[in-house]
Amino acid sequence: MKTKAPVTKNETYTGTVMDLTYEGLGVVKIDNYSLFITNALPGEKVKFVVTKVGKSFGFGRVLEHLTTSPDRAEIDAKDRKLAQAGIAPLQHMVYPAQLRFKQHQIESLLAKNKLDISVSKTLGMDKPYHYRNKAQIPVRLVNGQLETGFYRQHSHNLVPLTDFYIQDPRIDQAIVVVRDILRQEDISPYDERTHRGIIRNVMVRQSHYEDEMMIGLITNSHTLPRAKEIVAQITEQLPHVTSIIQNVNSRPTNVIMGPITNVLYGEPVIHDSLLGNRFEISAQSFYQVNPVQTEKLYQLAIDRAGLTGNETVIDAYCGIGTISLAMARHAKEVYGVEVVSTAVEDAKKNAKLNGLTNLQFETNKAEYQMAKWQEQGLKPDVIVVDPPRKGLDETLIESATDMQPKKVVYVSCNPSTLVRDIQRFGERGYHVTAPIQPVDQFPQTPHIESVTVLEKVAN
Repeated sequence: MKTKAPVTKNETYTGTVMDLTYEGLGVVKIDNYSLFITNALPGEKVKFVVTKVGKSFGFGRVLEHLTTSPDRAEIDAKDRKLAQAGIAPLQHMVYPAQLRFKQHQIESLLAKNKLDISVSKTLGMDKPYHYRNKAQIPVRLVNGQLETGFYRQHSHNLVPLTDFYIQDPRIDQAIVVVRDILRQEDISPYDERTHRGIIRNVMVRQSHYEDEMMIGLITNSHTLPRAKEIVAQITEQLPHVTSIIQNVNSRPTNVIMGPITNVLYGEPVIHDSLLGNRFEISAQSFYQVNPVQTEKLYQLAIDRAGLTGNETVIDAYCGIGTISLAMARHAKEVYGVEVVSTAVEDAKKNAKLNGLTNLQFETNKAEYQMAKWQEQGLKPDVIVVDPPRKGLDETLIESATDMQPKKVVYVSCNPSTLVRDIQRFGERGYHVTAPIQPVDQFPQTPHIESVTVLEKVAN
């Protein structure tokens, strides 16, 4: 027998917020039925409208705060636009409360899985805004005019924006300059419905430590009309631009970048530094977007690894070598593996660029290469893993623990897969030996990075 939800879509209700979901939505219960409400904090009494009804839970939107939490931050008209676009989902929460929320998320998952592991206070930023060094901004026609902005949440309707709050202000300025040049040169914006129009997205990358900027024009067509005029105007109005590229993506897809990249001006890369190492960053390189917090995160990983200069380290998921190079300055040798071949080539170049010779990089799936190294008798002292959100493959955990390293340093971007993997390591004799350290890599958003150390513990 089907159970009917105790609420109706588009109807108004009142309730008290009990908790927050991992996405930062307020939880209100009506007859034991959970409703997830935007812009609602624990302890607040809210009047809300139900926007979606499912079998076991629904969604709602606040109409009025009948009481407000001391953790509530003031939101002005500009911030409400950001909220519509979902750019800063936690902006209605004061920053200390955001840091507590992230610590609590990991603690709750550990408790739910009956793991008695402590979690340190989240390592935050002095200025938790204007931190992103990369932007990929859609370009669309809005009210007859080319606009740049961000999609309204759960839709493909563009909200025009000029201040993105969490981006480096130089990036915000560059997007407006490029938008105005594209308007002036009468470049048609992409239309998702008809798959017509030229310019799909504007990408901007900005160095943190070096005054270099890359502008990427992602086009639906192989040719960019008036490319010379566009380049001349960009370089005149933004003199610190050192690279302008055109990336061609003619597929009807939500994937932003396509397979073809042409250099229109300057170099195909920009440069930036992390912990004293210099990196070449191309249009498609994966490079952490918050340089200030990344240095804290990587230094923490080095410190927790306890390197003395005599260790052999494996860096699974090495990317362009950011963690590998940082570790190489404190270890005897570092082996890196990454599935993306262009990233491995970049990692090799970056090692050479920094005069580091104690690194070896392989192109392979991390779990396959770990098994291979294990068969070859490689004996690492430390294994560093920094996997994508899906966490670690079970075969990687098997190979890693079979190698019997003294420590596994786990850099996580997803608490739920971290907790699952901690349990898998536990089954193979590796246990967490220090409090988990969350790092706020993405202030104003619910995303949580953390560093965990696992060591072989005798039964």
